[in-house]
Amino acid sequence: MMSEYPKISIVTPSSNQGQFIAEAIQSVLDQGHQNVEHIIVDNCSNDETLKVLARYPHLKVICEKDRGQSDALNKGFKIAKGDIIGWLNADDLYLPGCFDHMLKAFSTHPSYDLVYGDYCFVDVQGRLIQIRKELDFDLFMLKYLHVLYIPTTTTFFNRKIFDEGNFLNIDYQYAMDYEFFVRIAQRGYKFGHIPQLMANFRWHKDAKSSRQAANQKDEMEKALLEQDEFLAKLPLTERNFMRNLLMYLSRFKRYVLKALRGAY
Repeated sequence: MMSEYPKISIVTPSSNQGQFIAEAIQSVLDQGHQNVEHIIVDNCSNDETLKVLARYPHLKVICEKDRGQSDALNKGFKIAKGDIIGWLNADDLYLPGCFDHMLKAFSTHPSYDLVYGDYCFVDVQGRLIQIRKELDFDLFMLKYLHVLYIPTTTTFFNRKIFDEGNFLNIDYQYAMDYEFFVRIAQRGYKFGHIPQLMANFRWHKDAKSSRQAANQKDEMEKALLEQDEFLAKLPLTERNFMRNLLMYLSRFKRYVLKALRGAY
């Protein structure tokens, strides 16, 4: 059970994001909450990152080589002391009121194990590209949509998820979030959606999601087949047909729900 004033841990994996990371750090500080720890797991960056981090003595910094983003995040999750743990990439940032919205959701819905909110796409300079309003959690859409609609930058976990041995699969470098969300959802952890803008997701040419879209798609398909026994057991021709059918059905469902709720 969470305390009345839960401790919040934010884990930020970092690798040569020196031009952005100060904004990420400041966005945590600007939440105005005292009971917060911010853990930076840096992959021995050789840009200005370490000089930026040195300006913030409150940070808990791990600087060592890792086996990728999943490994870095797991290191942070394992040492986090918070009752609630957030995942903030070094090039993203929280919006004002993010922690307030998150804490209210966990307080109002104590059965939630994970919450996520809405977000904005912004460019390198932080200029708005698009507002993304998401839908309430739906396992069917999560599995088959082939687009991860749960943004990690607005996602906060009840620490029991990690206390019970659930961590990212370090074999995944591009779709580790999709694989993790599907896995814990199928284990019965409860997801909650917060209909509030909570963070900015920075879209730029060096972002992993921009550079490795094809690899991400391949890893998502791999994760789905590892966790969906029905699809995995089908012969290849039938599996491809059923996979496409489920994808189109989930896209249609998402389109209808967004139209009904005005969540564009």
